[in-house]
Amino acid sequence: MSGTVGLENHLRQRLAQKPLLLMTHLVVGYPSLDANWAMLEAMDAAGVDLVELQLPFSEPIADGPSFVKANQDAIQAGTTWRAYFDLAARAATRFRFPIVFMGYYNSVFRMGAERFCARLSEAGMRGFIIPDLPPEEAAALNAVARERELDPILIMTPTNSSARLAEIGRQASGFVYCASRKGVTGRQTDLSQGVAAFLERCRTATSLPLGLGFGIRTAADVRELRGLADIAIVGTAGLEMWEQRGADGYRQFLKTLAAATI
Repeated sequence: MSGTVGLENHLRQRLAQKPLLLMTHLVVGYPSLDANWAMLEAMDAAGVDLVELQLPFSEPIADGPSFVKANQDAIQAGTTWRAYFDLAARAATRFRFPIVFMGYYNSVFRMGAERFCARLSEAGMRGFIIPDLPPEEAAALNAVARERELDPILIMTPTNSSARLAEIGRQASGFVYCASRKGVTGRQTDLSQGVAAFLERCRTATSLPLGLGFGIRTAADVRELRGLADIAIVGTAGLEMWEQRGADGYRQFLKTLAAATI
């Protein structure tokens, strides 16, 4: 990791070239590891700026039905930690975009903070998103992460108080994941309903780039975020596009999303 440009600086360099970045997501092992690689190739070809790789977990509490099923199917297919990190390491070597871990704290706890951070670093990953780990419980993990030059990417939500947002802002690094609404991923979000005001509250709490996720599904949604957020985060819609229209439809979908960021 030494010599790697920090994630925040990398994102700022990208933001100097265009007004909005695009972050995409996949569940490792679903529908297969070979399909994951084809998805990553499509992301790279479309010019995606940042990718989160989800480690399958049995109770993904922040995820909607599509991702819950994907997690369950990946686990049933026998997707292991080794397979996860092998894919991440291959992708970090092959593709231009930074890669971050997304998963749940039970998995991290079982591995242990030192080993978890070492594996991320060795695989060339840049940080992690752990939705069910509250900031007040994360100090030890975050300290180990920063020794490895990994960024703990924290989540801000519309229900957070101003004091809570400020505390999250103090602990976050890399960028901040702003959840557009309470609830789980996948459901369409009406971006006219308070999203701009929410992002303004987040801006007062941190100087880091802001990514907006939860319900960003179309190129029109992405275009609406220009001038509001720094990163549009698209997860469920991509997975559903792969399921409904296959690799070709998926590639075209990513290209239309990426075009909406320019």
